[in-house]
Amino acid sequence: MKMKRIVSIILALAMALSLAACAGGSEPTENGGNTGSTQSTSSDAETEGKRPENTERSDPEGSVPETDGDAEGGKILVAYFSATNNTEGIAQKLADGLGADLYEIIPEVPYTTEDLDYGNSNSRSSVEMDDPSARPALSGSVENMDQYDVVFIGYPIWWGEAPRIMSTFIESYDFSGKTLVAFCTSASSGFGGSDNALRSAASGATWLKGQRFSAGASAEDVMAWANGLGIK
Repeated sequence: MKMKRIVSIILALAMALSLAACAGGSEPTENGGNTGSTQSTSSDAETEGKRPENTERSDPEGSVPETDGDAEGGKILVAYFSATNNTEGIAQKLADGLGADLYEIIPEVPYTTEDLDYGNSNSRSSVEMDDPSARPALSGSVENMDQYDVVFIGYPIWWGEAPRIMSTFIESYDFSGKTLVAFCTSASSGFGGSDNALRSAASGATWLKGQRFSAGASAEDVMAWANGLGIK
């Protein structure tokens, strides 16, 4: 009997030791829980690591360089005079392509077909172009010209020059410090020195090389020239 009791005691002790070992084995599970917490922290860290990138894309400050670039380029105006609508078409294509404001230079007294009779030395246009001091009056004016840093100036070629009304327009504003670019339309005449009088009247501006277009010039041709000027 004593032997059986001793064996029973030994078995009981063995079972007690086994249970204790199992209880100790539960710690890795808790640590596993901690490990899961660590993984969650790591995941948060990765998310935080992505935040600067996402913030950079959505942060308004990220757009500052582009805004500054636009400010440096300033606003652009395309101002044009078009007696027969030929120059108007080119001006519209230019304004659309550049995202510029468009302004039509309108004479106080509109030109009639008789006024534009180049074969008549007594026609209005002939008399004006024969007199370098002629300054046809304008109807209206550009509102706040100061806001524009770049001004494109369009006109038809009359006797190899810009019409006198363009001198009226140029002399009506202070273009000092601005960038001016002339463009013209004609059936055959080249650009030549058609903007000479305009350059003299606005000598405080920076003038870029002008361009002549046919009335049917494509938007692609117009913008190829404009983009080649290096204006932002």
